Amino acid sequence: MKYQKVTSVLAIIVSTTFTACQAQRVEQSDIPSAVLKAFQEKYPQAQAVEWEKESDTELEAEFDLNGEEMSANFSQDGTWMETETEIKRKDLPKAVQSTLKSQFAGYEIEESEKVATPEQPEAYEVEIEKGETTLSVMLDKNGKVLKQETAEPEDEDEDRG
Repeated sequence: MKYQKVTSVLAIIVSTTFTACQAQRVEQSDIPSAVLKAFQEKYPQAQAVEWEKESDTELEAEFDLNGEEMSANFSQDGTWMETETEIKRKDLPKAVQSTLKSQFAGYEIEESEKVATPEQPEAYEVEIEKGETTLSVMLDKNGKVLKQETAEPEDEDEDRG
């Protein structure tokens, strides 16, 4: 009986924590006008736009542009922070592919994105997997590893399809 109570409490804690960490969908009508203006100026041709609240200070637009799946993050005051564009692994620069092959041998590429920020106009974020280990690796266009961290497995419901 005691075991069941502990298990139930742990399940509730894990469920609550997981839910709290997920981005929240937000209606466009609830997006600050400065953010909408900045987004529309940067991506006037964007289609199928969906907004999420990443944190109290950051909003993300997921959208399609010229047949590509993209996301762009903005601060509450409309400052552009980052854009990610999904790309195929074959479209990664040769230097990035070479680094992944030499420094992460045995890992399979699960997802790859071209990333642009004000500080780093061209970088690549790659999610790689080997057994139970999933890593998120950020590389510059020359294949230099900028950041590497253990990635949390994504919830399939969050994928855009």
